Amino acid sequence: MTQKALPIINFDRCDRCGACVTGCPEQALTMTKAGPVFIQPVNCTYCTACEGFCPTGAIRAPIKVRWALEN
Repeated sequence: MTQKALPIINFDRCDRCGACVTGCPEQALTMTKAGPVFIQPVNCTYCTACEGFCPTGAIRAPIKVRWALEN
């Protein structure tokens, strides 16, 4: 089974403002006392919207580009 990539949440930087939760178009996040968590990770499309909404940079959605080489 392949694990789906999810944005990375840095709880030390998170101020629990909820911008990522309200801005998530897929409603994949919820806010807890510890900070945002992916309550519906299967809904996350990795659109990176949460990264843009976060005023403290606590959410990062790194994208790795891999080039396929022809044999």
